[in-house]
Amino acid sequence: MIRLIVGLGNPGPEYEDTRHNAGFWWVDGAAQRLKAHLSQDKAYFGEVARVNTPLPGLAQPLWLLKPQTYMNLSGKSVGALARFFKLDPAEILVVHDELDLLPGQVKLKQGGGSAGHNGLKDISAQLGSPQYWRLRLGIGHPGDRAEVAAFVLRKPPSSERELVEQALSKSLEALEPLLRGDFEKASRVVHAQAPRPKEPKEPKEPKEPKAPNAPAAPDAPPGAPKPQPGRASDPPPDPNVEA
Repeated sequence: MIRLIVGLGNPGPEYEDTRHNAGFWWVDGAAQRLKAHLSQDKAYFGEVARVNTPLPGLAQPLWLLKPQTYMNLSGKSVGALARFFKLDPAEILVVHDELDLLPGQVKLKQGGGSAGHNGLKDISAQLGSPQYWRLRLGIGHPGDRAEVAAFVLRKPPSSERELVEQALSKSLEALEPLLRGDFEKASRVVHAQAPRPKEPKEPKEPKEPKAPNAPAAPDAPPGAPKPQPGRASDPPPDPNVEA
């Protein structure tokens, strides 16, 4: 089960709404759901909240952490709290921005590399293991590796921020199974695809009414000559005209 949730970001109002702070946004949402209040704790170099009973029937406390060390030194904060409370890496969830996912996408996994994310790199070094859980919040990629540093420190446009907020809300539904250690269920919740809207059907064109069938010709009286094919039949003689 998860006993420590870490949201990655940079401290200060100038970074508050930047892409790199998506992890902070998620932890703020979790704190709101758990009715927890984060406050500065110098012993752990970050803002911390302890929730003694995060869920009914869950006796072990949960910690929420927003490192205030700046991104590249996030491990200093995470390592200090994890060592003091003797937390195993498998009991830690790190929520962070992810360049390799589009805005609105979110993925849950355990372990793996840092993929160039300096915050993850420092956490793995401080914990001595990469086997902690990661919740990866898509922010998109600028398309040019040279632009990444500036890209993550900029505010996303409102259309992208809305997609990220939708992903936050969706993934926060996995909070309870994560805390209970039901990672299979948590993965299903996080990775569930929203149903695609059905394409509207084109209205069918009304069918043209069929023309009524022509009435069948009456049968000729017995003994009457049959018309020859290929020419019209002779008209009947006019009684008023002499032959």
